[in-house]
Amino acid sequence: MSTDTYKTIAEISEGAYKEKGSKFIAYAYPVNSEEECKKIITKLKKEYYDARHHCYAYMLGADKQNFRANDDGEPSSTAGKPILGQILSNNLTNLLIVVIRYFGGTKLGVSGLIHAYKTAAADTIGNAEILDKTVNDIYEIKYDYLVMNDVMKIIKEDQPEQLTQDFNLNCTITLSIRQSEVERIISKFNKIDSIKTKYLRTV
Repeated sequence: MSTDTYKTIAEISEGAYKEKGSKFIAYAYPVNSEEECKKIITKLKKEYYDARHHCYAYMLGADKQNFRANDDGEPSSTAGKPILGQILSNNLTNLLIVVIRYFGGTKLGVSGLIHAYKTAAADTIGNAEILDKTVNDIYEIKYDYLVMNDVMKIIKEDQPEQLTQDFNLNCTITLSIRQSEVERIISKFNKIDSIKTKYLRTV
């Protein structure tokens, strides 16, 4: 399988689990950065201010190198790790799962907690639409109006996604190009006089 593809979810998904009076509410979010994860977690803590725990795990990047699991006061490794385990076992990334617990008065024990957080996370993944996505590099292409036809010919042939365009005397176009295609497509642009290509970011 190509390293420039990954699986994530299409949109926010919900799940739930109940055990001995305790209620576990799970939310899964498609995310692209740690900053995004932090904002969502802060928002949920405000929204569910009366809940006992807000445990979470996230996985970022097609290479799955950036991840975190948080137990938020539950015994060590009984909440965040089981949530992260569900993300891993479903081969997903760019995903945040938060499981909110309302304590029901009866302690569940270590194995009970692991089962509860794992099941709530599994439920929200089960309710989500899974997408196959490509890792794309964003490039800015600057060129003279005179070579517009040459530029448009490449775009028509290779069909990178156009994000923005500004057609004046000096034109600028922003393209999203699948990583495995970048070298080939950018080299085509670079063969045209007056073109300047600039890498902006990876998404």
